[in-house]
Amino acid sequence: MTLNDLAASKAVSRSAGLPILILALSGFVLVTTEFLIIGLIPPLSRDLGISTAQAGWLVSLFAFTVMVCGPFLTARLSHSDRKGLFVAILLIFAASNLVAAIAPNVWILAIARFVPALALPVFWGTASETAAQLSEPHQAGRAVARVYLGISAALVLGVPLGTVAATSVGWRGSFLILAVLSLALAFMTWRFMPKLAASPKEAPGHHQSDLLKDPRFLLHIGLSIVVFTAMFTAYTYLADILERVAGIHPTYVGWWLMGFGLVGLIGNWLGGVAADRSALLSTLFFTILLAAAMLLIVPVAQSHWFLAFTLMLWGISYTGLFPICQIRVMEAGGTAQALAATVNVSAANAGAGIGAIAGGLVIDHWQLANLGYASASIGLLAIIYAMAMLSARKPSKNVS
Repeated sequence: MTLNDLAASKAVSRSAGLPILILALSGFVLVTTEFLIIGLIPPLSRDLGISTAQAGWLVSLFAFTVMVCGPFLTARLSHSDRKGLFVAILLIFAASNLVAAIAPNVWILAIARFVPALALPVFWGTASETAAQLSEPHQAGRAVARVYLGISAALVLGVPLGTVAATSVGWRGSFLILAVLSLALAFMTWRFMPKLAASPKEAPGHHQSDLLKDPRFLLHIGLSIVVFTAMFTAYTYLADILERVAGIHPTYVGWWLMGFGLVGLIGNWLGGVAADRSALLSTLFFTILLAAAMLLIVPVAQSHWFLAFTLMLWGISYTGLFPICQIRVMEAGGTAQALAATVNVSAANAGAGIGAIAGGLVIDHWQLANLGYASASIGLLAIIYAMAMLSARKPSKNVS
């Protein structure tokens, strides 16, 4: 490294606060774009003249695109100039959300969902590394945590915030707001993000590719897929459950979802604490809570006090499983934790896509009111899966 490079690096570290904040806000807007549609399914399906299940396919489209294209595109673009890459991603999201806002039919809306799904995993794969590069070495962990705070907030609050906005400005207005925010963040990135050289290209170690052949690791990935399928079979249609089964007025659905998200912040923290002790055992425990909530959601739907308690249980277990599954798979990845984390994100999106399809099929053939039972049944499969893995685990290896 030259003296000029060293001086530039120190200058970047001293002024890292604003760029890291921009990355966190970008993560919030981008991940909100992915999950926002879950809260908009009822009005969107009515406006476009499609069924609830067909609207749910838009969730599957986004998830499967991230799953299939994410690792490949991230690998191809991760060594690009970061400033230019982030500006391009944000402009793609601005344009796609604008197209979604004016989409005349479900096919145009599907295109508006497909294109940003190509760009999102590239952001996921490069934002944390960029945050670490912007900060002082001894503050890298805190910098990464700040970026992922925006992503975590989007996972639990993005859907309800968008749904609340939709009650005032319509579902098209929600996408328009995201388009404006994406454009504003693209400008802020261009204006305030320093130019950063791409990380040196590392030759992949043979142990990293071998990870994908490790049966134990693949079992953990399989468990993530089943768990996320159970989670999203019902969660994809939560707004519809609240409106059509619980009888919540559409004006208030967003606020119920907001409560679900706020409780989810507690679940996110509890999941992280539990995973530090035993990620596999925590997966089992939180999946049991999830299945219990799914079994209760319809029987208690008409009593809003019991419904609120069940949603609290659901929200804690749902959001707790995000960090638990990520930590569990990363531990199983050994020395190739970055690759393990990327593969788990693909597994989570696979489960989300399968869950949305499964939920749609249940609605079409078995009615919306039975969605909780279907989700609980898949949760039971995950519980049996986790118990089998716990039984087979060798105590001497102490692997979780």
